Amino acid sequence: MEIYRIQDKIISWQKIERTLQKALQLRSRGFSQQEVADRLQIDRTFISRLETIGEIRKGQSIAFIGFPIANKDEIRIMLEKAGVEFIIIMSEQERLEFVNKRSGKELMNEMMDLIAQVRAYTTVILAGSDERLKLLEGILDAQIISIEIGESPITEDKWLDPTWLQKALKSVKNAR
Repeated sequence: MEIYRIQDKIISWQKIERTLQKALQLRSRGFSQQEVADRLQIDRTFISRLETIGEIRKGQSIAFIGFPIANKDEIRIMLEKAGVEFIIIMSEQERLEFVNKRSGKELMNEMMDLIAQVRAYTTVILAGSDERLKLLEGILDAQIISIEIGESPITEDKWLDPTWLQKALKSVKNAR
């Protein structure tokens, strides 16, 4: 436990860290600054300052879903550098393992959870087969940018042209 003595006070870093994490979790779930401040018994302006200190980027939130991608490590690095918050990128082998290691019920529950998570983003970039793109475009309630990497069914990894992805990311950033 990390403890600091400041004059006659003893301060716990872990307590501060837990409070900060709880505040950010509540804000990311949609609670107002005032609601979070009331729940945690801290000043609302502190919540505002906390968000300002940690802010990386303002504006649209971006998610990426792509499979089966051959150059997934290169693409993941590019997405992370661009500040994409939610990334699901798989090879064909990983996609098959994802499906095959779950029961039907587990798969359905996990897919519903992933869909709910992705629906929270304002922009979703999709890379996949023509049929998968149509399906996801119908399910997601966001600005969709689709990158078709082949006709369905795709049974092997496909190379995703990084310049296509750069164009998609640039279009999102220019839309702000």
